[in-house]
Amino acid sequence: MLSIYDIDRVNAFCRQNRISDHPLKRLRIAFFKKGLPIEDCLEVLPEEHRAAVAGQIRMQYLHIVERHDSKRDGATKLVFQTADRQAVEAVILRITSGRTSLCISSQVGCGVDCAFCASGRGGLTRNLTADEMLDQVALAMRLLRSEGRVVRNVVVMGTGEPLHNEEALFQALETLRDPRGFYLSDRHLMVSTAGLSEAMLRFVERFPSVRLALSLHSARQEVREQIMPTAKFQTLEKLREIFPKVGKHNNFMIEYLLLKGINDGPEDLAALIDYLRGIPAHINLIQFNPHPGTAFQPVSKAAREAFGDVLRKAGFKVTLRYSLGDDIAAACGQLAGRRGKYESLVKLES
Repeated sequence: MLSIYDIDRVNAFCRQNRISDHPLKRLRIAFFKKGLPIEDCLEVLPEEHRAAVAGQIRMQYLHIVERHDSKRDGATKLVFQTADRQAVEAVILRITSGRTSLCISSQVGCGVDCAFCASGRGGLTRNLTADEMLDQVALAMRLLRSEGRVVRNVVVMGTGEPLHNEEALFQALETLRDPRGFYLSDRHLMVSTAGLSEAMLRFVERFPSVRLALSLHSARQEVREQIMPTAKFQTLEKLREIFPKVGKHNNFMIEYLLLKGINDGPEDLAALIDYLRGIPAHINLIQFNPHPGTAFQPVSKAAREAFGDVLRKAGFKVTLRYSLGDDIAAACGQLAGRRGKYESLVKLES
């Protein structure tokens, strides 16, 4: 079957079946823009074409099997089930300003195994397909429709290292940006990486206006190796060499997770200022969100604010990011996924 997300092949199918551009456009608006249920999407087609489209174009790859709503903030964690019964997590973030963001996953599990992150504890199971990545967006949009909300921002910061799944990631980004697809602007998309230098260069060459965030977390090589095993191969020196290229479009972000007694000292701050000197990067200071089995501790709010003040005085743009959904294990670093396959298919959504 064809995928609804393979826009060019769907176009060719419609031409072959003499489905004109106008009903095809209405189908896409219903699916990608309005977030209508699949049955309602098919209803916008002439009756004589509905069976052919339903039989030849697949319009769903995941099913929502769990929903967890925060009692503290506007976060909702969705757990999806794939066709092979793997669990995939995404998080809806309802910002107080009224905007709605969606954090999606790129893999089942993660092979990077950062010491502070729950996502890598069980290792990598497999990559997600582009269809599975995009279906997280489509299903979240369908759920939010009843609230009168739409997904405005999509960040690929859930479970997995996106640049370890480069081909599917790039395919998904193209559909997210395509006017015939979700039609999100580049500034409303962001991808976070642990730092794969060659893949980062390919990313900025293909998507120069899409925001790229580097999980740095330390500008001291020995400390970064301690908390991020990939740092042994993707060294600070190697990453620093590509900064002029990845930062030239002014949409480069540095993520720095403050860990008490690990990377929050004056020597860490001095090293960070020196390392980023001359780079037009926006620094995101992130609070650590505890999860079962971790020995790390967050710094105090006052310490995080003081850290940020010094960076601002050094000339950097700094944001103190407050994670949503920590009471439902949906905050930054807490997504761990349900280990093992579901025994059977269970659907939560209608």
